[in-house]
Amino acid sequence: MQLTRFSDLGLRVLMYLSHQDERTAPVTIAEIASQFAVPHNHLVKVVNRLGKLGWLNATRGRNGGLRLAASASSLKLGAVLSGLEETTQLIDCHNPPCPLGGGCLLKAALNAGLAAFYARMDEYTLADVSAQGTGEAIITLHRQFVARQEASHA
Repeated sequence: MQLTRFSDLGLRVLMYLSHQDERTAPVTIAEIASQFAVPHNHLVKVVNRLGKLGWLNATRGRNGGLRLAASASSLKLGAVLSGLEETTQLIDCHNPPCPLGGGCLLKAALNAGLAAFYARMDEYTLADVSAQGTGEAIITLHRQFVARQEASHA
């Protein structure tokens, strides 16, 4: 199983925001798009979904930006991935119709595996995967972004 680029980016956005207390300026979509080299429009879709799921708040305007809506220690990765992936089953036996229909045990096995994956991921929080070296890397990325911004305005 491979996560979609959408989910991967959603996790990275949440991880990036988990260290926003280390900064003075709000995190913007432009900053994250620049940091992860992703198209602005794609990131807007990811941020909108994260907002609808209740995991981040977005404020518009000059001093607006993105903030986590919950603590990093309360966001379980299984729930985040499940919300981003919007998948409860790995295969669809009806489209296209499978000739093994009804007697095949594959779908049940794959669904059990997916449920186990989400349950295992729920043993980790956003804080767990944003700690130590990852957190330091996020802070460094932000400092580099600020330095580039200041240099471009000088």
